Amino acid sequence: MKAKRIFPVAVMLILFGSLSFGSEVDALQKEQELGLSLPLWTVLPFIIMLLTLAITPLTHGHIWEKNRNKAIITAIISIPMGIYIAFLDYHELIHVGLEYFSFIVLLGSLFTISGGIYLRGDLRGTPLVNTIFLAVGSIFANFIGTTGASMVLIRPLLKTNSERRYTYHIPVFFIFIVSNIGGLLTPLGDPPLFLGYLRGVPFFWTLRLIPEWLFAVSIVLLVFYIFDRMAWKKEKTEDLLLDLASRELLSIDGKRNFILLAGVIAAVFLKTPIREAIMILMAVLAYNLTPKEYHESNKFTFHPIVEVAVLFAGIFTTMVPALLILKARGAEFGITQPWQFFWLTGSLSSFLDNAPTYLTFLSLAQGLGLHGSVVGVPEILLKAVSTGAVFMGANSYIGNGPNFMVKAICEERG
Repeated sequence: MKAKRIFPVAVMLILFGSLSFGSEVDALQKEQELGLSLPLWTVLPFIIMLLTLAITPLTHGHIWEKNRNKAIITAIISIPMGIYIAFLDYHELIHVGLEYFSFIVLLGSLFTISGGIYLRGDLRGTPLVNTIFLAVGSIFANFIGTTGASMVLIRPLLKTNSERRYTYHIPVFFIFIVSNIGGLLTPLGDPPLFLGYLRGVPFFWTLRLIPEWLFAVSIVLLVFYIFDRMAWKKEKTEDLLLDLASRELLSIDGKRNFILLAGVIAAVFLKTPIREAIMILMAVLAYNLTPKEYHESNKFTFHPIVEVAVLFAGIFTTMVPALLILKARGAEFGITQPWQFFWLTGSLSSFLDNAPTYLTFLSLAQGLGLHGSVVGVPEILLKAVSTGAVFMGANSYIGNGPNFMVKAICEERG
């Protein structure tokens, strides 16, 4: 996408946010009434959309790789449901459109700004260095998102270990830690948590998950260190000497983009459409101020974020009936215990995208009518849903967007 095309898109998004803001009228009562009246068949497009996401890349990859084809398939599945919901209550469609708008603007701004940050250098590929690399990535992910952290860090990590032969496990653990588990502590970290923030979960509530984050990150880092040390001992002496001779201190190109990232973080606390306007401005500045060679070094294109925007347009539209039904009738499904929420959210997040899975089970928890302290949900249930979605989005390439990107980069590097 050329820079000149970004400005009209940005203006359109800001205008949409301006027109949509304040359109909620008696939202809770209307949601309850609509959720009770919707037939169960209205959930089918949502299920079809998620199954399409999970299966089509595996069965028809040559068709699925083009964003135009994704857009056509998504439109066929989602537009009829969008029209149906608009006929029943257009406020619901406006509300979910506003959430989609905020969601995509955040992801797009983090993606664009981090695409102008390039980490140069070649450290020694020792187990300790690799473990520290992943640990730093798990912290970094909470500030520029799992997508941004993955794009910034995966190439230098691969370069650091390029002289080694036994490295197949390194990208896998990178996906576990940097692309997923690490982003648990802020709504900026992982898409499901930002959706929770848009649904009323306080921004700093996720800091209460520090014990769970620390436990999971520590366990996986320990396993990685043991695994990597075993692999490192298999390396040939000449390869380790070459690794030692190829050392180059790390340096960062595009440091000014960290200032723009700070602008995005600050904007999160503002209201729509000012929040989104500032995020778009930061992204436009980053794209236009970043030297071409930095983008080329990162092999930066808008293809991945366009893909996310297209697919989530379909997901957000088709998931409306499912969320309303679960919120209104959640008690009917017999899912009431924290362990049930954790394992069911995690299991579905493993094979479907973790963002809609998070919203589905958040709505189910709200439908229990327990009048909890956070968005009407007991804190223990919200912790179960949050950790299940974020942790187990790492279990397959389908579970979270960064997984696909890391996989593609690693295959490109051999």
